[in-house]
Amino acid sequence: MPKISPDLLSVLRCPVTGSTLVQEGEELVSTAAGQSGEKLRYAIEDGIPLLLPPELVSAANAAPSDQHDGGPGAVAGTAASGASSAE
Repeated sequence: MPKISPDLLSVLRCPVTGSTLVQEGEELVSTAAGQSGEKLRYAIEDGIPLLLPPELVSAANAAPSDQHDGGPGAVAGTAASGASSAE
């Protein structure tokens, strides 16, 4: 089980409640409850906290791979084209 560094944990916040997070096993758990009354849990994969709100996790997993970063029309490509048109 990868341990998230205390320095990183000190700056991470729950994207839903804004509360601090604590590590419990292979998850980060919010210290404040969400609207459901339960504390929110976020997976840690390969040492990287996945801080997607619960309602977006299934959508992210279902999206075709070309809709993720690096695919056609990715944000990085849009930013580069916007920068060149500003010159």
